[in-house]
Amino acid sequence: MTELKVLLTRDQIQRRVAELGAEITRDFAGQSIILVGVLKGSAVFLADLARQIKLDATFDFIGISSYGNRPHPTQELKNGWDSTGEVKLTKDVDQTMKDKNVIVVEDILDTGLTLTVLKKLLLAHQPKTLKIAALLDKPSRRKLPLQGDYVGFTIPDEFVVGYGLDYAERYRNLSDICVIPRNSS
Repeated sequence: MTELKVLLTRDQIQRRVAELGAEITRDFAGQSIILVGVLKGSAVFLADLARQIKLDATFDFIGISSYGNRPHPTQELKNGWDSTGEVKLTKDVDQTMKDKNVIVVEDILDTGLTLTVLKKLLLAHQPKTLKIAALLDKPSRRKLPLQGDYVGFTIPDEFVVGYGLDYAERYRNLSDICVIPRNSS
């Protein structure tokens, strides 16, 4: 594997996460919220974001897997991969969402297919409000009209890892968000 190129430093990420936490605190002043992390990629972002929110906040997790013929990791790196938008719920939330302020915490907004389905699943729980917080947004790959309510960074169509994002389950533990060159193998 070739050397990774830093796209966003840990300092840039921490500053932006603090700003997002302040926005959420302001928007939901005096209310409680539930942060729902989408496993596994959002775990690092959710932990840091939760510490920046100055409200009564709890968190939960939801797991989904996307259907489609996922290529070998090296092919995915070179050519990308598009979910069909068909998802299987692998872990539902553990607490009630009915009449609660819910913020879905996602690592990256990409095609919008999976998150659109996830949004429908969570709306079935009848929350008071449902918002999306995403660390990264890659609008150039969007297939469905979906926008985050709290977005950290808009990034180009690059294969990124670190801060919870992975390549074949590797690199999630990096503090920076890095680009893997597409000609890597």
